[in-house]
Amino acid sequence: MASNAQGRPVKALLVDDTALDALILSTKLCKFHCETTVAKTGKEAVDLFHEGKKFDIVLCDKDMPIMNGLEAVEKIRAMGETDVKIVGLSADYDATEVFMSAGADAFVPKPMKLDVLGAIIQEVINKKNNTMV
Repeated sequence: MASNAQGRPVKALLVDDTALDALILSTKLCKFHCETTVAKTGKEAVDLFHEGKKFDIVLCDKDMPIMNGLEAVEKIRAMGETDVKIVGLSADYDATEVFMSAGADAFVPKPMKLDVLGAIIQEVINKKNNTMV
């Protein structure tokens, strides 16, 4: 459905400490032909950016050990990563404001519906295709 017209998959970073949630969301990302990397903590996610890894989208849970999602979003943005789309995720439906204040582009309550994910991935693909022209 939502595959990149240039033939390069969307590079997604999924940050979630709950194995089942990560499995479900990574399976959904596979349906959209995303190349997915999973981090179990915000610190792991930030470390990936420090290592020079690049992602088109980050899907980040709010509540995790070591470094929570809000801290991770702030640190990723502080590193100058402004082109990556960051989507906050939480079962806490009131997390929109805190994620947006931290620097996220969007917030989606868990569980994320496939059509919502598809629309977000399509936005990322459209942005990638427009910047390559």
